[in-house]
Amino acid sequence: MKNEEKKSLIIGITGASGALYAVHLINALMDHVPGQTQLIMSPSGLRVCNEEMDTNLSTAQDYLDWIMERRAKSDSLHSFSLEDYRDIGARAASGSNHHDGMAIVPCSMKTLASISHGLTQNLIERAADVTLKERRKLVVVPREAPYSLIHLRNMTSITEAGAIVLPASPGFYQKPADLDDLGRFIAGRILSSLGIQVRLFRPWLEQ
Repeated sequence: MKNEEKKSLIIGITGASGALYAVHLINALMDHVPGQTQLIMSPSGLRVCNEEMDTNLSTAQDYLDWIMERRAKSDSLHSFSLEDYRDIGARAASGSNHHDGMAIVPCSMKTLASISHGLTQNLIERAADVTLKERRKLVVVPREAPYSLIHLRNMTSITEAGAIVLPASPGFYQKPADLDDLGRFIAGRILSSLGIQVRLFRPWLEQ
C-alpha cells in the first residue's frame, strides 16, 4: 500500500543495537511514501551497522548506497539528504525547518538521556530537541534490556514532553518467518506513530 501524501521527515540512527530496524524503515519509505528525509547517522550507528549487518561501510553515503544495492527495485518514491552528525547548525537544527516528524531508530540510552535533559551535543540530539519544542512528532525507538530506573525515568520524561517511546519489541502474532519480518513490523509501527499508514505486516485478527 502506497501513502499518497508527500512527507518530510528526519531520521536519526544512533549506536544502539537494532540496525535492522533502520534499514527496514528506510526501505519502507522508498517503497511506499513519496517525499524526502533528512538522514543523520552517528559514527556509532555506522559501527553497529557494520557489526550487525556484516557490512564494511565508512560513511553515511556508503550506508545509503548499500541499501540501494540490496534492494529488489532500482527506483524510490522517497529521497534522502545526508546531514552531518556533528553540525548542530544544519537545517535540521532549526525550528524554521518544517517537517512532519522525526524518528530515532535505534535510539541509544545516551541519546535518550541527552534528549530527556535538554542536552544537544550533536545534530540528532538538537533535531530531537527542536522537534519537541515545535510540538512535532518525535518517535524514539530504544533497544536495551533490561531497562534501569534511569532509563525508565528518561522515557517518562520525554513522553511527558510529547515524544512517543516505541521500544524495539516486535510482535509475534504476525508469525514472522525471519528477521526481516521483525524489521518490517517495527518499521510499520514507527510509520503509524508518525501518522503514515503503510501495510508492512498483517494486523491482528487478520491472521
